Amino acid sequence: MNPGTAQETGCVIAGGGPAGVVLGWLLARAGVEVVVLEKYADFRRDFRGDTVHASTLQIMDDLGVGDEFLAIPHQRESSVLAVTDDGEMPLADFSDLRTKYPFIAYMPQWDLLDFVTSQARQYPWFRIEMNARATGLIEADGRITGVRYVQNGTERELRAPLTVAADGRHSVLRADAGLPVREFGTPMDLLWFRLTRKDTDPARTFARLSRGSMVAMIHRGDYWQAAYVIPKGTAEAWSDAARLDQFRRRIETLIPWLGGRTTEITSWDDVHELDVRLDRAERWYRDGFLAIGDAAHAMSVVGGVGINLAVQDAVAAARILAPALITGRVDKRLLARVQKRRSLPTALTQRLQRTIQDRFLTPLLAGQTEGRPPAILRALFRLGPLQRAKARIVAVGFRPERATGLPQVKKEVYGGG
Repeated sequence: MNPGTAQETGCVIAGGGPAGVVLGWLLARAGVEVVVLEKYADFRRDFRGDTVHASTLQIMDDLGVGDEFLAIPHQRESSVLAVTDDGEMPLADFSDLRTKYPFIAYMPQWDLLDFVTSQARQYPWFRIEMNARATGLIEADGRITGVRYVQNGTERELRAPLTVAADGRHSVLRADAGLPVREFGTPMDLLWFRLTRKDTDPARTFARLSRGSMVAMIHRGDYWQAAYVIPKGTAEAWSDAARLDQFRRRIETLIPWLGGRTTEITSWDDVHELDVRLDRAERWYRDGFLAIGDAAHAMSVVGGVGINLAVQDAVAAARILAPALITGRVDKRLLARVQKRRSLPTALTQRLQRTIQDRFLTPLLAGQTEGRPPAILRALFRLGPLQRAKARIVAVGFRPERATGLPQVKKEVYGGG
């Protein structure tokens, strides 16, 4: 450790994803000095979740920035659509939900992160360090007292009364804290790629389902962000150069109107694997340490709920912890309250994801079904109450958090505009 590289702050958050930046924003808004460490130089990762659900939009509204947030270019969908070999099939319809935002906003995640950090930077207590990769925890007498990280080749330390792991599904800090994790497993991984979009293409996001195959097509204006679903652990077999033409043909067979556009995939370098995980830490905290978002519970891609669960964690953590952080010490019992608050909605969501994986996606990928739910389920979901309940679970979730009444310093205190 080089002299002068150790620093102190009120709270250090490892990870500049949705959980980390939203928590940093809300803590700074409450007057807590906070530093977020982001391992990359910017947020422009193409292959991260895009779906901003009604629960997150409501939080933005609660914080007084809902209209400003939705001024960011995005695609708005009031339903989730699947296209099967037999035609179109609605999976969820949000239009009848009793919420201010009865839709999903598809938005590149970097736009969300840039927006949140721009809000957070209005407070002098917020700082984000880019190119700062957390490498381990600092511990003293059984208590976590900070984090070690590397920034631009220099090893550094940052000490704080609370260290938050928001460093994703492969969390370095969660592992270093020794928190046991329960693995549920998933039947699939994703191959992400992009294709040019034409004005004559469908004007909405959709999933294409067929026996043995599934591809999601996310409308991003002038291009499609696409995800082809493959059986778990088979990405390496696909990456053989000889299989590239087979991959292109598979996509063109599923979506014939692409008309040869898959030649834009010139090599496997244009395709990126996402290791889909579904797990949950049995305990999210230690004295001086808390894990949230994917670091506490990696969500499957089913339903696109990961971003929104992460934001919910951040809101709950800010509500419970900000008053104590202002005083400079967080009792472990408060950290336990965060987990208690968020455990049930997380467990229920993961249970639902596991059911969909086991009952639908696994047989689909095995070629045992044609991409449609069983007839009895299709009939049940046509019933109004069940249809609305299904839509609400996707768009709003179990026990949604609200950001009203969160601690906030007055603007005249820090001279903000």
